[in-house]
Amino acid sequence: MQFNSFIYILMLLPFTVLAYFVGNKVNYTVGKIVIIISSILFYTNLDWNLLGVLGISLLVNYIFAIGISKRNKYCKCLVAAPIIINISLLFYYKYINFTITNLNLLFGKEWAIKDIILPLGISFFTFQQIAYIVAVHSNEVKKLSIVDYLAYILFFPKILMGPLMEPVEFLDQLNDSRVKKLNVENVAQGIKIFSLGLFKKVMIADVFANAVTWGYSNIGAATAMDWILISIFYTFEIYFDFSGYSDMAVGSALMLNITLPINFDSPYKALSIRDFWKRWHISLTKFFTKYVYIPLGGSRNGIFRTCVNTIIIFLISGIWHGSSWTFVIWGLIHGILMVISRLFEKIESKIYEPVRWFVTFNIVNYLWLLFRSESISQWKQLIKTILFMQNTSISDGLINSFVLPESTFIQNVLHLDFWINNIRGFWMIMYLLLSFIICLIPNNNYKKMKNLSAISIIIAAIAFVWGFICLSSESVFVYFNF
Repeated sequence: MQFNSFIYILMLLPFTVLAYFVGNKVNYTVGKIVIIISSILFYTNLDWNLLGVLGISLLVNYIFAIGISKRNKYCKCLVAAPIIINISLLFYYKYINFTITNLNLLFGKEWAIKDIILPLGISFFTFQQIAYIVAVHSNEVKKLSIVDYLAYILFFPKILMGPLMEPVEFLDQLNDSRVKKLNVENVAQGIKIFSLGLFKKVMIADVFANAVTWGYSNIGAATAMDWILISIFYTFEIYFDFSGYSDMAVGSALMLNITLPINFDSPYKALSIRDFWKRWHISLTKFFTKYVYIPLGGSRNGIFRTCVNTIIIFLISGIWHGSSWTFVIWGLIHGILMVISRLFEKIESKIYEPVRWFVTFNIVNYLWLLFRSESISQWKQLIKTILFMQNTSISDGLINSFVLPESTFIQNVLHLDFWINNIRGFWMIMYLLLSFIICLIPNNNYKKMKNLSAISIIIAAIAFVWGFICLSSESVFVYFNF
């Protein structure tokens, strides 16, 4: 099930909020069971076959957690075993065919590709399992409860695409008796940020996605100027898509009096690559820092080891995003750029800020093009097309991607005939301007979610109604495939 679906907005979410607080009046455990049942319904969408891998993962990890909690002499082995199992499970489902394909190319073999369906959210729930095992071992989770464990792993606002959350941070809120009653203010704030996230996804990300899809469907025909624009379109698509999802996740959880961590902090305002990664997918960056970077030694063993550890982290990040060399190279380049940014931080800080922003935005932008491309050779072809600039015209197909069914209505209401008739690509230009304004001027929705001023409520109401009306089909989120 997706957040941007009628069944979620009209049925699952309101039913869960109502049933959760009614259940809490009976017993706090009943409320938790409501969350678990709703999460299973959300995850499976009544296709119970989807529970197979997740069910095995839940059973195995909780059994090991029980063993770890007994603090016997085998404790370290009991910690290592489930971590290895979790990573192995993730590797098998996500990377085994990638590995087989490359081994075939390397050794000239013809080993068969396996017929595997990637389990939903495996990249995210695997990391949450690892976090839980470590938390039990470090005694952050002091008392095991199968109900609490299931609620943490399955919690529907975060199970498919995060944000990643530390077990103790979630469980402390889940078991706080002060937040077991319906909080009207939290519901209002949750609806507000959910509505803004829905608008981001339906009315911005999905429109840019149409333009990007047109480009990759017309690689040979698209011009250099088309690809310059398409690269920017994808940069906005992936941001509004994932941050829109995160807003909807935060809003859904807040209605249940649970605050999820921030995942985005205006990343396209970044003045360096290091600054960008402090703002983009923050929960994943924190996870890698705590569970990989620091155990590797972090920045404690000299500048050389720090640089090596940084590159390792971003290689892992690239691989985590997908089973393709495009993701590996994307992660490697970002790792190298992070090292360069660290080494020349003092020089970098003296450069005029608009120049720093422009360089950072374009680096991120053209690396997103690699992220989106089907192969490295395809990305190189697109970059070559852009650099040669042999054709600077803009294709009609690309421009028409921004002409929506409601465009005529807006044109008539706002009397835009003159502008539309005299400016080619008027709607495309408006989308670009709107996106730059949203990304570069206001604070992100997370930091403003406590604001319930009349203006913010009106904007959220318009965003919800507009986004809801335009839900003609349930589009998949970009990170849904990771």
